[in-house]
Amino acid sequence: MTDHGRWIRNADVVVTMDVGRSELVGADILVVDGKIENVGAGGPEDPAGWEVIDARGCVVTPALVNTHHHLFQTLTRAVPAGQDASLFGWLRSLYPVWARMRPEDMLVSAQLGLAELALSGCGTSSDHLYLYPDGVRLEDTIEAASAVGLRFHPTRGAMSVGESSGGLPPDNMTEREADIIEDCIRVIDAFHDPSEGAMVRVGIAPCSPFSVSRELMCDAVALAADKDVRLHTHLAENAEDVAWSLENIGCRPGEYAESLGWVGEHVWHAHCVQLEPREIALFARTRTGVAHCPSSNCRLGSGIAPVRAMRDAGVAVGLGVDGSASNDSGSLLPEARQAMMLQRVRHGAAAMSAREAIEIATLGGATVLGRAGELGTIEPGKRADLAIWDVSGLGAAGAWDPVAALVLCGPLTVRDLLVEGRPVVRDCMLTTVDTVAVTETARRCIARLAA
Repeated sequence: MTDHGRWIRNADVVVTMDVGRSELVGADILVVDGKIENVGAGGPEDPAGWEVIDARGCVVTPALVNTHHHLFQTLTRAVPAGQDASLFGWLRSLYPVWARMRPEDMLVSAQLGLAELALSGCGTSSDHLYLYPDGVRLEDTIEAASAVGLRFHPTRGAMSVGESSGGLPPDNMTEREADIIEDCIRVIDAFHDPSEGAMVRVGIAPCSPFSVSRELMCDAVALAADKDVRLHTHLAENAEDVAWSLENIGCRPGEYAESLGWVGEHVWHAHCVQLEPREIALFARTRTGVAHCPSSNCRLGSGIAPVRAMRDAGVAVGLGVDGSASNDSGSLLPEARQAMMLQRVRHGAAAMSAREAIEIATLGGATVLGRAGELGTIEPGKRADLAIWDVSGLGAAGAWDPVAALVLCGPLTVRDLLVEGRPVVRDCMLTTVDTVAVTETARRCIARLAA
């Protein structure tokens, strides 16, 4: 048996997310060298030497995909000053704290956030790091992802327009635009892996229209085309965001994105709470993706994103935790539930099913990150990123539909998580990093940041 030869046996249900949305009862999955070799009835011809994972009482889904996060914010959850603020006020309350962060803070914050994601069944996460105080570099988060064992899409974010120039962030948290582009080139050349099954793919992500210049947004488009990488930013997050755009740019956020070349299948925008129908049509026509962050949108009072309209129009939509400081949780499965509930609040009880919410959390996210050819479904040839959920315990007790139970009742913690065929979670415990030690380091970091 190789390190990646695993036989998942007797799963109650395998949620394949294939083109027919097949759900296989009493099924097995064979994993060899990081890929799914077979799905269905029966195990290997010669079972000797295979590691067997008993999945009786379990539902198996593709590992979840997180399309928007700020892992550096895990150390600033529930900060009193910003607890009851909307987006701009919340940012202004936390900028001074983030300005004191060091590389060690970034590393431990990312480890905590990624560990929490893993325990919620997430196998792939993006990250949007847009501030670099005191020697911080993008590789601080890449190192964390490597330690935890998750597939990682870090984006080199940036802020270049400070308060003195009409932007939102303090001037001391901005960077020279030439330096930003230079570092984007450095991290892409050093860490971006375009090959099949890549564990790290780097993107370019100027923070938002209110914190960077038009010129930087255009330079990012040109560089992304040259390096063949993806583009990411925040867009139309709340009414303040739209009002700022109308006052300072003279058009709506979607129009601004289109004028800059920030649309296309290599682009995904976070939030998009305030998109109008014509902007949704633009995104559908250009195959531009959206990272939907329902809990963060609720926490900051930003509104309910038009996810039903986006999906009906054909826009690719994935889920995002968003920064843990604007969510106060870092678990992805609850975001699927929240997404479903909010669309039902807006459009009625039939607006979104539990299965559609799971689809958005898996295949939807893989599509947004450009990985649908490898991730998001359980089919032969796909990467072996699998979440095994125990539905035999208290959390799902009494549930007649074990698949819907994942969103409607529980469990909240994945039993086993495989990423590239490797175990990251076993029996609800992380196998890769010592969470007790990481949490203790985090306490020391927080004490200094709060001093």
